[in-house]
Amino acid sequence: MAPQEVFLSVIIPACNEAPRLPKTLHRIHEYLTGSAFTYEILVALDGPTDSTREILANLSHQIGHLTVLDRADNRGKGFTVKEGMLRAKGQIRLFTDADNSTDIAHFDMMRLFFDQGYDLVIASRNAKDTAGAQQVVPQAAYKRFIGQIGNRIVRKVAVPGIWDTQCGFKAFRAEVAERIFRQTTIERWGFDIEVLALAQALKYRIGIIPAHWINDERSHVRSVDYLRVLADTFAVRRNFLSGKYPL
Repeated sequence: MAPQEVFLSVIIPACNEAPRLPKTLHRIHEYLTGSAFTYEILVALDGPTDSTREILANLSHQIGHLTVLDRADNRGKGFTVKEGMLRAKGQIRLFTDADNSTDIAHFDMMRLFFDQGYDLVIASRNAKDTAGAQQVVPQAAYKRFIGQIGNRIVRKVAVPGIWDTQCGFKAFRAEVAERIFRQTTIERWGFDIEVLALAQALKYRIGIIPAHWINDERSHVRSVDYLRVLADTFAVRRNFLSGKYPL
């Protein structure tokens, strides 16, 4: 008998996530086992140095259809998501953060867009993208301020028309994921910008759903990372100008 085709792949990039992964995986498992479609869960490890691997080993008998992509060296979130996207088997491939700040049930709204023929669907925390988007438990004020300034630059330089490029909840049709992620070059936090810039350049239809987003104070994003994201933004612009992407 031929193996059953996978409808949804859920990709979770994880570095040192031992405190947060169990709750997130149990929540995703609960949602997926209550759904009518086939699925797989891929946890893509980015060189963790804590007990993340041991936690996953203990959870492996509790979480169905779980695969761990293990890597010893740390390459960054962008590289890790790319690795998961290209290893996934699902018709739809969703990446979500290990803190579950955007609950997996948001996928219900995404499916409506895919049913209408959209190529990728992203969640946004900004009501300027879509009505109802909100940070229920917001980031610290200084992070929101830096993010707002940064997004103005991102929209001007690389991704016009999208106010929240960084929400960690994005889904792609399989062929779209393959085409975009095979071209990406940004390995760390700025990868979302490159992904969306490529999607726009390739004329893909991008759907946006409102995120009901809950901040986790244990976030690994540091203040200096916002500056690195801006540097990545200009790198993406240079890549387009130099013809680096084989569009």
